[in-house]
Amino acid sequence: MAASALGAGLVLSAAASAAIVVASSGPSAAQYPVGKKLADTDRITLQAGDSVTVLDKRGTKVLRGPGRLAVSLPGKPAPNPVLAALTRQDAASRARTGAVRRGAMPRPSSPNLWLVDLDKPGTTCVTAPNSVQVWRAEADKAATYRIRSPGGSGENAGTIAFPAATATANWDTVKAPISDGGSYTIAPQGGTFRFVVLADPPEDGEALAAVLIEKGCAAQLDLLSRTLAAG
Repeated sequence: MAASALGAGLVLSAAASAAIVVASSGPSAAQYPVGKKLADTDRITLQAGDSVTVLDKRGTKVLRGPGRLAVSLPGKPAPNPVLAALTRQDAASRARTGAVRRGAMPRPSSPNLWLVDLDKPGTTCVTAPNSVQVWRAEADKAATYRIRSPGGSGENAGTIAFPAATATANWDTVKAPISDGGSYTIAPQGGTFRFVVLADPPEDGEALAAVLIEKGCAAQLDLLSRTLAAG
């Protein structure tokens, strides 16, 4: 399920609302963009092939067309342990052994929202810039990644080394510390990460989704919605 594109300059309050769209695809995706707030009494009209994922206090639900569907339909519960495990800020130390991809096995998802997923460049939210950890999906072999400093200077800011069978590594080996709004290019992928510091992220799933949308952290929003939907 593909998340719809985040609108430029989208600004949302983290205040609680009845429901918030966290992903949408299909012919009607433009009518239900990521970040759209829906009242509990709303009904949405979907065509064949439409899929809209909504997060509210009851949990995460996926509404699929065709049909006219009530936002208040029961969702899959998002128990606190699921959200707590995904957002706990010491979870990186519990996820050092990575999954090994073999054949057509699907790519594993990051086990924690605040790990920097090396395969997901773009705007990335972090909570503790002095203790950031990066994560890789394929962890069977040792690997070293080169970090280029922010500002487009291309200066080599250091490296991050992963031993074999290790999925996480510390950013603190890099000479350039992470700062709010700082951009870094990570090779060999060549992806550019722009970091946003969230000093006090909400504990409520709906409010957290709203903040991720506001800050433009699309990959983490997708991870949040998929994890809660599967929880």
